[in-house]
Amino acid sequence: MTTKSAAFVVGATGGLGRACALALAREWDAIALGYRSSSARADALAAQLPATCESLPVHCDLNDATSVNTAITTTKDRFGAIGTVVFASGVAIGQPFVSRITEEEWREVIEAEVIGLTRVVSTTLPVFREQGGGNFVIVVSVANYAYPPGDALSSVPKAAMESLGRAIAKEEGRFGIRANMVAPGIIDAGLGSAFLKELYTPEVWEMQRKRIALQRFGDGEDIGDAVAFLASPRAAYITGQTIIVDGGFSL
Repeated sequence: MTTKSAAFVVGATGGLGRACALALAREWDAIALGYRSSSARADALAAQLPATCESLPVHCDLNDATSVNTAITTTKDRFGAIGTVVFASGVAIGQPFVSRITEEEWREVIEAEVIGLTRVVSTTLPVFREQGGGNFVIVVSVANYAYPPGDALSSVPKAAMESLGRAIAKEEGRFGIRANMVAPGIIDAGLGSAFLKELYTPEVWEMQRKRIALQRFGDGEDIGDAVAFLASPRAAYITGQTIIVDGGFSL
């Protein structure tokens, strides 16, 4: 059964964003596919969605408040209502140790991810309030529960994003607005796939795999399914929570 409003996926052309869009498309009538620079990939993803789900590739540059506002407004005008906004965007970064991270690198990630999320939230909250509800699902990181050395440039901004999600849940719940987070572990999709191929040796990754209770790395579908659940009416009484999707890596 489809959900009678639109989903908006920020970062839909990335590995995890794409997986989220495909999972949501099984349940939602329409999806806006937010992209920053790759309109061709957004169009290709739109063509892969089922015929039961209308798609709308829409430009959404998180570094530009006007672009974010236009994207949300365009989606609302097209579909009438926005039921969920999924934030699955991130900066392609390496894994430098804290001592090697420059101020410029911190600013790049914080601007795109933390400030970018605040722009999405500021634009979307009035829409959710006007229509009597809605929800955010924010993709964060398992590193805030089991920190791997070299992941600060990713995990520190994600911690701020997670805190913002809890703030939304606490302050906006009276308006029927929910916010939840999904924290991926080691996922063979998007940037995670590049890490598995290019970062460290196969022996190191094999040791990491053995640390995982389920003895396998995750895939995009694992994350997409968790996001789709939190975005759906099945999670109507869940807010301010983080689902860790890591196969037991953080245990």
